[in-house]
Amino acid sequence: MRAAVLHEIGQEKLEVLDDVEAVGFGPGKVRLRIRATGLCHSDVSAMSGVLPQPAPFIPGHEGAGEVVDVGDGVTGLSAGDRVLVCWLPACGDCPSCKRGQTHLCLAGFMNAGTPNFKRPGGDVFGFAGTGTFTEEVVVGAGCAVPIPDDVPFEIAALIGCGVTTGLGAAINTAQVEAGSSVAVIGCGGVGISTIQGARVQGAAQIVAVDPVASRREAALRFGATEAVAPDELADAKQRITGGEGFDYVFEVVGKSATARTAYETTRRGGTLCVVGAGAMDDTFQVNMFELFFDEKRILPSMYGGGDVLRSYERAIALWRAGRIDLESMITHRVRLDGINDALDQMRTGEALRTCIEL
Repeated sequence: MRAAVLHEIGQEKLEVLDDVEAVGFGPGKVRLRIRATGLCHSDVSAMSGVLPQPAPFIPGHEGAGEVVDVGDGVTGLSAGDRVLVCWLPACGDCPSCKRGQTHLCLAGFMNAGTPNFKRPGGDVFGFAGTGTFTEEVVVGAGCAVPIPDDVPFEIAALIGCGVTTGLGAAINTAQVEAGSSVAVIGCGGVGISTIQGARVQGAAQIVAVDPVASRREAALRFGATEAVAPDELADAKQRITGGEGFDYVFEVVGKSATARTAYETTRRGGTLCVVGAGAMDDTFQVNMFELFFDEKRILPSMYGGGDVLRSYERAIALWRAGRIDLESMITHRVRLDGINDALDQMRTGEALRTCIEL
């Protein structure tokens, strides 16, 4: 089958190959035909080496499609079922799952170091144990989550990570209060979803911060009340909050520099929510006096900070009710030539239907 492969970490261009085979099918596994995939910034970070990932590998962890076959012992799924790919399934038995923090379950990571594809030249990994930039993939049954018939594959792919992460950061982790002031630093797909989550929660002011003009314009369409470049954030803080700082600030970039800016933009007693996934050697620092004196809450948010299956259901309910706009996010696409060119080659016939930059 065809797949888009990155041969070495640090490369920017994917190569579309037709000699890739999905492996590992057996008890407890399902084979999926991918119908739509999203491009999340985490894929780009893995390609660049910011996030750890062995190579060669097939990027992609936001996907949706149909079940082709199910292995022994798999219940609740059958061939033909429409599903989205959950890259971090909960095992249900570990301490995190038993505490109700299923998004912190590490069971999914255990398979990330096992190749789930191969070529004549050797093994190929799938990013985050999945790899959705391909026509078929074999994953654990817990990674295949059934979706209702009225949810298009493209929408389901978005819900698989970016939408769930952004909405959950605002709703689950930060628990944005109605009437509050919010700033969102980084307005890709996850940032846009965070903006929509803050709007759903009833935030009065939502300031989008991004260096790219097209992203700022998009943020306004998705619910931001104002959009500024990074060098305009200090002025916005002064105008909107009287210099005190925002009630909630979301860092959706994954860098210590922007996290520090977000901390300084948060009011005393406010909440800094770190959503971006950064590098292990990039250290965020606060001094002990300000940590004590300012009493700002620093809340990391992984995969939306809540039960992902419930979060999927909530996203679908909000979309059906017209409370969030997911159709427009499909066209909110930033051109990354080395990646999008490869995916465009695969968007033919029965292959991938869409590419969404998150």
